[in-house]
Amino acid sequence: MFVESHANPMVDVQVDFDAGTRRDTLAKPGVSELTADLLDAGTRRHDEEQLRGQLADLGAQFSTYAQDESAGLRLRSLTESALLQPALALAAEMLSTPTFPTAVLQREKQRSIEMLKQQETKAEFLAERTLSRLVYPTHPYGNDARLSETSLQSISRADLVTFWRQHYQPQRAVVSIVGDVSREQAQRLAEQLLAGLPANGRAPQAIPAVPLAQTEKELHLRHAGSQTHIAVGMAVLKRDDPDYFPLVVGNYILGGGGFDSRLMKEVRDQRGLTYGVSSEFEPLQQAGPFTISLSTRNEQAAQALQVVRQTLQHYVQDGPTAAELEQAKANIIGSFPLRFDSNRKLLSYLALIGQYQLPLTYLDDYVRQVKSVTVQQVHEAWQRRVNPAALHTVVVGATQ
Repeated sequence: MFVESHANPMVDVQVDFDAGTRRDTLAKPGVSELTADLLDAGTRRHDEEQLRGQLADLGAQFSTYAQDESAGLRLRSLTESALLQPALALAAEMLSTPTFPTAVLQREKQRSIEMLKQQETKAEFLAERTLSRLVYPTHPYGNDARLSETSLQSISRADLVTFWRQHYQPQRAVVSIVGDVSREQAQRLAEQLLAGLPANGRAPQAIPAVPLAQTEKELHLRHAGSQTHIAVGMAVLKRDDPDYFPLVVGNYILGGGGFDSRLMKEVRDQRGLTYGVSSEFEPLQQAGPFTISLSTRNEQAAQALQVVRQTLQHYVQDGPTAAELEQAKANIIGSFPLRFDSNRKLLSYLALIGQYQLPLTYLDDYVRQVKSVTVQQVHEAWQRRVNPAALHTVVVGATQ
C-alpha cells in the first residue's frame, strides 16, 4: 500500500502481520505482545544496544506493536540513501533474524507483570477487562483480557520462536508506505523488508464467528475509592458489516459525539452524574465490541447506570431525530480530513485498507457513505443489532 508524498524528505513505513493477540492460545496469552516487543532485542548480527545505537545514529524512529488483529513494526527515516538504506537493512534484520534473548525476555516479562499489577489498581481497567471476558469468554478476541502474572511467567523463548515462525509470514504481510519515494522505490523497499523472512506456506486458522449473547450478565466488583467505573457492552460490528455506517453514524448521536451526544446530555448535563460518558464501536474481522463507559461517585452509581440503560433503550426504540442526524453527519464529515492530515495518520489508514482488503477508494467513499445515511437506516440498524436486554454490565467500585 503506497501513497507518494514529497512535502518532506522522509518516509513512514508500517509492516503488519496477522500476529495480533487473537493468535495467542487460551493457555498462554501474552506471547504475541512479547514476540513483537523483542523484535528489536537482538538479531544474529547485533545485540539490543547495537541495534538501538545504530538507529539513533541514523536518526530513524522504530517501534513494534501487537494489537487485537495485527502485529508488526513501524519505521520513519529520512530518504537520503545513506540514511534510509541502513535503516531498512536493520528493520529487515529484526524481522527476519530475531534471537529473542532469554535475559531480555525475563526482563520484559517482569516489566509486563509490574505494569499489569499497576493497571489492576485502576477501576477502569478492571471494568474493561472483565467486560471483555464476558463478551468474549472463549473467543480469541478475549485473549488480551485473560493475561495474568501466571500466564506471563509461563512464556518461554521457545514460545516466541514458534509464534514468530507461524505468524510472521511474508506472503501475508501488509506493507504500507507514505513518503518521499517513487512507486518503484517503494516496491523495492517492501521487497527488502520481507526478503529474509522464511515462509512456511501454512494458512492461518480462520478466526471463528463470535457467538452473540441473547441475555445479559451483570457483575459487581468491589474496589476501594470514591469513584465507581461502569462498563457495558456486547459484540456487534464487523469491519465489512452492511450496517457499518448506520451504526457508526448513529453512535455519534448516542455517545460518540462528546458534549453533543445524548448520553452526555442525559447523564452529565441534566443530572450531573459524571464528568464524561461515551459509547463506541470497535469494528473487527468478526464482531467487535460496542461499549458504553463512565465513572461516577459511588453513591450515584446505581442511578447513573439506570440513566444509561434508559437512554440506550429509548434510542434503540425511537431512533435519532432528523436534526440530530444532520448535526452528526456535518461533524463527522467536517472532521474527517483531520484523521489523515499527516503522513503517520495516513499510514494507519493504508494499513487498515490492506489488512481488511477494503476498497482502494475507501477514504474517498467514506464521506459519501456518511452523507447517504438516513434516519430510517440508523433506526432499523440499531433495532436489529443492539439489544439492550443482551448488554453485559460491569460495575467496579466501593459499593455493591
